[in-house]
Amino acid sequence: MKTIARFGNRKIWLTTFILSTLLVGCGGSNSNHGGTVTYTAPTVSSTAPADSATSVALNSKVVASFDKVMDANSIDTLSFTVQGADEPALTGTVSYDAGSKTASFSPGSNFSSSTLYTATLTTAVTSASSVGLTSDYVWSFTSGTTVDSTAPTVVSTDPQNAATGFALNHSITAVFSEDLQPASVNSDSFKLTTNGGAVVVTGSVSYQDRLVSFTPDDQLAPSTLYTVTFTTAVTDLAANALAANYSWTFTTGTEIAEGPGPIKLRTAGDFVVLTKTGITNVHTSAITGNIGASPITAAAMDNVFCTEITGTIYGADNAYTGSGAVGCFAGSASDNTLVANAVLDMETAYTDAAGRTTPDFTELYAGDISGRTLVPGLYKWGTDVLINTDVTLNGSANDVWIFQISGDLIQASATSVFLTGGALAKNVFWQVGGGTGVALDTTAHFEGVVLAIKGITVNTSASVNGRLLSQTAVTLDMNTVTQPAP
Repeated sequence: MKTIARFGNRKIWLTTFILSTLLVGCGGSNSNHGGTVTYTAPTVSSTAPADSATSVALNSKVVASFDKVMDANSIDTLSFTVQGADEPALTGTVSYDAGSKTASFSPGSNFSSSTLYTATLTTAVTSASSVGLTSDYVWSFTSGTTVDSTAPTVVSTDPQNAATGFALNHSITAVFSEDLQPASVNSDSFKLTTNGGAVVVTGSVSYQDRLVSFTPDDQLAPSTLYTVTFTTAVTDLAANALAANYSWTFTTGTEIAEGPGPIKLRTAGDFVVLTKTGITNVHTSAITGNIGASPITAAAMDNVFCTEITGTIYGADNAYTGSGAVGCFAGSASDNTLVANAVLDMETAYTDAAGRTTPDFTELYAGDISGRTLVPGLYKWGTDVLINTDVTLNGSANDVWIFQISGDLIQASATSVFLTGGALAKNVFWQVGGGTGVALDTTAHFEGVVLAIKGITVNTSASVNGRLLSQTAVTLDMNTVTQPAP
């Protein structure tokens, strides 16, 4: 059944929604062709503890976050189970919070020490549109030996306390020291205010993987002092609350940032070089910032000496020996956990960067950006990206560039990436998915944060202002590597 409407000389067919209405709720099998509605299957967007997490507190809850609002009645002790190796399934209670789209399993007793646990969400779990998971979702984690009685803390914020010139259209974020109970992060426990607290800014609060984000409903006011507050209603997975309300302030500028929202590095942003399989180095390099590797042994960083680093070397164990001087090394159990969490955050950041949609530029210059000036935006290539002559990124201090590169990133010797107009290296993200990775040739200068699925090779006397975050190894050769200004 159709109705025809005429606007001037143009005809527009208007399809009624009678058929669509009749088909709603039919198990997600509807097509979007001809005005019908399609419901896609829900997916699990994150879990806490994360898959393969270790040293999980014995009194922790188990939480799964979904990408859609779910049917609370479908999530119960039959569809959401947790079981230890060689143990019966745990008894406990299951709850669902629609605001955060998270399901929580609260065990009736503490986990056993040093035990591998498997959590399962079955296909009986359905969305509010009655569409189930396409298959059972299974993840595992290993318990530690102690209970968690420590209050969570805020470890970093964006903007930082007392920051000025914050973009009017950016979100406010904070990273916590540990996983939170998602349902405890909401518009009651998070406040953005101005005018001395008299005016509350409305917006949406979200939480995932220790990162809280607040997106205002409208742009922030220019040249205005804002206060951000987390209340003691925020709790971790062991029900420990913030010890006290946590507040900080910032002042907006007058600019609207161009480009996509920045990639949130979480604790990976505490490292200038971070890898999973080690860092090799030809002396002498000059590194400003922390470096780390996990899960490989810390001995895989032995040829980075303490005399070459202004910062700390974090290891997955205490095996670092370096030149014999180890005063820059941190390899205690808590340090092992710190670098392991940073690696998880690095992987999350890579997934975020690779998953950004609706690029502003696709296959620009067929991947050869040599000699070009690039404005802020999201760029996507299905090829290698080549820098054979100098490249300029021109924009303001709040603008963002994200480069999605399916192939490798190759920069020729004696070339430079320049930032102009006030652009900052912390806002430039190079996501590199190629099978070789990143190669910066001799005496090249590079700017930005590299998120590589494979290796990063920095050849003789090349310099980097940014971060080198690799899911395999980083190779240095008499380089200067400096973490970007905040």
